[in-house]
Amino acid sequence: MTFDSLKIYLKKMFSGVRLDPMRDWLVLITLSAMVLAGIIVWNVWAFDTVADGGVIGGQAASSPPLLSQSSIDRIHTIFTNRAEEELKYQTGVYRFSDPSL
Repeated sequence: MTFDSLKIYLKKMFSGVRLDPMRDWLVLITLSAMVLAGIIVWNVWAFDTVADGGVIGGQAASSPPLLSQSSIDRIHTIFTNRAEEELKYQTGVYRFSDPSL
C-alpha cells in the first residue's frame, strides 16, 4: 500500500464524518484511560509475580559459575600478601621516610 492509496483510503473513510471535537476528545480520553489501566494491571501482576519469587518470561538456563575456586584462591592470596606488607609497615619492619620533611 503506497502513501497515495493510504491518503485516498483515509479521505473516503472520513469524507462523510462531521467534525465533533467533544466526541474526539472523549474517544481519546477513553482510549488513554484504557491503556493506563492496562499498564497498571500489568505492573501490579509483574510486581506480585516477582515478589512471590516467580519469574517473568522463560526460566533462565543454568550457566557455569563466573568464578572458579582457583581464581578465588588467587585473589585471597593477593589480599593476604597485601595485609602482610601493611603489617610490616605498622610493626616497624619497614620504615617510610617522608621526603617532604
